[in-house]
Amino acid sequence: MLVRKLILALGTLLSLPAILLADDSQQSGVGAIDYGVLGLYILGTIYLGYFISKRQKSREEYFTGGGNMNSILIGVSLFATLLSTISYLGMPGEAAGKGPVHFVGYIGYPVIFFVFAILMLPTYMNQRVTSAYELLEDKLGVKFRLAGGLMFLTLRLIWMAVLLKAAGDAMVTMLDIDQSWSLLVVAVIGLVAIIYTSLGGLQAVVITDAMQTILLYGGALTVLVIITIDYGGFGWIPTEWPKNWDAQPIFPINPETGTLDLEIRVSWFGSILTGVIWYVATLGSDQTTVQRFMATKDTASARTAVLWQLVVSIVVGTTLCFVGIALMSYYQSMEPPVPQLESGTMEDFQAFEKIFISNHAMKPTASDTAFILGWSEADAEAVVKYTNRLQLEADQYFPHFIAHGLPTGLTGLVIAAMFAAAMSSLDSGVNSITAVISTDFIERTRTEKMSEKQQLVTARLIAVIVGVVVVFGSALTEFIQGNIMEITASAVNLLTTPIFGLFVYALYLKRPNPAIVGIATMVGVATALFLAFGDELGWHKISFQWIGPFALAANLVVGLGLHLFFRRKLPADSTSHEV
Repeated sequence: MLVRKLILALGTLLSLPAILLADDSQQSGVGAIDYGVLGLYILGTIYLGYFISKRQKSREEYFTGGGNMNSILIGVSLFATLLSTISYLGMPGEAAGKGPVHFVGYIGYPVIFFVFAILMLPTYMNQRVTSAYELLEDKLGVKFRLAGGLMFLTLRLIWMAVLLKAAGDAMVTMLDIDQSWSLLVVAVIGLVAIIYTSLGGLQAVVITDAMQTILLYGGALTVLVIITIDYGGFGWIPTEWPKNWDAQPIFPINPETGTLDLEIRVSWFGSILTGVIWYVATLGSDQTTVQRFMATKDTASARTAVLWQLVVSIVVGTTLCFVGIALMSYYQSMEPPVPQLESGTMEDFQAFEKIFISNHAMKPTASDTAFILGWSEADAEAVVKYTNRLQLEADQYFPHFIAHGLPTGLTGLVIAAMFAAAMSSLDSGVNSITAVISTDFIERTRTEKMSEKQQLVTARLIAVIVGVVVVFGSALTEFIQGNIMEITASAVNLLTTPIFGLFVYALYLKRPNPAIVGIATMVGVATALFLAFGDELGWHKISFQWIGPFALAANLVVGLGLHLFFRRKLPADSTSHEV
């Protein structure tokens, strides 16, 4: 009965803004109805967490949902977890500003399914664990279990803090409020996620992720429909390759020399290879993903979850690609032509404007331009109007359109989608970090085992503390100088393949030598560091697309190579530890 009520409430929430689309009296911008839509969504998620918490009796139910959760829900939850706010905003921006080559990576999804779901997943499902890093202890020892857990904690805490700050800034833009409110918005997002995650555990996370996916897709589809209606059809689809898009070859081949050129920013092959490696590494080593596989009843159910995750990713990602292209056409159609001047040139005005701003700390008016440059009033007004036109970067198209291009009600729907994008990653991170801290760092060190009730209370307390740390951490990112998003993204990605390498050695070698594994891991991290930051130091100009592939290759070549070398060196009757 309650499930039906929740479905009815969600359906009403999603249909209300659509009804308003036909009401010409509604104006764009954020109104009371928009805040009402957002408020209903927030209250609904909190109530869901409370409802589920009343039914939970054990730690296993809290972290893995009893190990018998619906595989479709798990798959959708996997998608929502891996699609952050930055991705939700960045994918349309990438398509609008650079072109659709990023989305060519979807061609590699069948490879991802075969490599991970068919070949690797059965090995994981043969060992039912709460923390993924328990899998490392048997062959590599407790130190590597703790090291894997610490690397994961570092990765997720930094990622969630940056994600939450980015979400707060985006929400401020969409709500069209002063930037000083950003920290309050961040606090609200964090508080809501903390409440329902700490109460309901993985079950609440998975169910709300499904609701959030509906909102995410509904928000993207809404923008696409609005622009299509505005154009009277699909006139927003380019008929030729736009000038602002990058050249995107199939292979990174220099057209002049015909040789391999790793300095080419993006290529089809690079996008596919990078996507496959990142996905397989994340699915096979990240607590947020492994924990969800353990919430299914068997390998077949976990495989179905992976399939649903990949299919939903393709559907939503392709839609976001089209959203970016539609927004590019929309905003380019609003771009006025450069005015034809009789009194002077645009270059003359730009030089004058620069000097005027440095002297007066403000832009010149048409009167200032006409008086100082001696231009006609018509030319002065035309050039000032053109200079003060709306100028947006490609990654600003989506949030700006949400704030200014949608009718009241629909704006609330898409803002709720953005809120959902932030919480879908935050809730999963909080729950998975809680599982790692509880399992790897608290329970295994206790001499006396806690009761089920004590374990459940401890887990909820840790979830609250982790959420608070992330909220405060997001506030600290404001004081870091430079492009914090790019710097942090590079730093976080440095840990993805090294963590995955640990699982490869622990699960697929009979008796790996911990010393060799440690050396290989350091080589992988060093390779990633060189590729990520060597460009800034002038050491190379290799594209960022090759960081993941080369770092993983260096890790495995060194580790497996040393493994084979030392195994051959050992005498046949040796009783020493085989590598």
